[in-house]
This record gives sequence, C-alpha cells and structure tokens, in this order.
Amino acid sequence: MTIRTATEADLPAIMKVLEAGRSIMLASGNLHQWPEGYPTREMVRGDIGPGYGKVMEEDGRIVAYFACIPSPDPTYAVIEGGQWLDDEKPYYVIHRIASYPEVHGVFQTLMEYLEGITDNVRIDTHKDNKIMQGLLKRYGFTYCGIIHIASGAPRLAYQKIRV
Repeated sequence: MTIRTATEADLPAIMKVLEAGRSIMLASGNLHQWPEGYPTREMVRGDIGPGYGKVMEEDGRIVAYFACIPSPDPTYAVIEGGQWLDDEKPYYVIHRIASYPEVHGVFQTLMEYLEGITDNVRIDTHKDNKIMQGLLKRYGFTYCGIIHIASGAPRLAYQKIRV
C-alpha cells in the first residue's frame, strides 16, 4: 500500500471508505462513535485543504483514509484521569481512520508512514471501539486518560512516543 495526500477529486472515493469504516464499527458493536453522516464531506474537505487528508492506495484504488494533523489539537488541551506522556514536544494527531473490511495492514502502513514524519503521536477513540483499542495496544500506544471532543463526548486518549 502507498500513502499520498488526498485531493478534492478523491472525495467521492474517500466518502465510500468512510461509510465502509462506519459499517465495520457498527458490526463490531461500536454504535455511537460515528453517527450517520459522520465524518461529513465538509470535515474531509477541511482535512484536504491544508494537506492533512491522506489516502492509502492498493493497485491504484483508494482503500483507506485518515487525517494526520500537526499539533496543537484543541480537544487534547485538557485530559482527565491521567496525563500525556509528554506535553511539551510537538505531536501529530490521527483522526478519521477508515478502510474497507477486506483490506489488511492499514494500521501497520499508517505506523510506518508516521515513523517517517514524527516520533510523537496522539489518537483517541470511543470506549466501544475495541478494534482500535486492540490496535493501539499492539502498536505500543499508552492509554493516557479521557479527552472530550467538540460535541462534549468523552474519548479514550492515547499517545506513543518513539525513543
């Protein structure tokens, strides 16, 4: 798989990937993280504009999407029930990661990509997203506490610092 910066022309394919990601969440019991219509086209356009939206391609087909956003992320300013591993160094945040269910190796490819750009990554997920929690544990992320997204909903927050 290869990763490249998403373009406006990729938007229809990205929205299909995000819908597939929502279906995976629903099938695994994660019923509330991505309600119908989330992420919106406008959110994805907001990722694409500054170059934060990324697509993964396999054999020329877009099979996954994520946003890779440099710090600071305002939703990560306050953390409850814990603390960040490091709150001084710049970091990148991963948001809106999704793929088709038949595609494997997406998170590993993402981690390899991140190694090329940063040694400090933060990510959050819903308490019902057991798939993502398992991946975060497998790839060495540390649970740091609870953050609240813009809607006020709580999310489990993780950080990984490569030494």
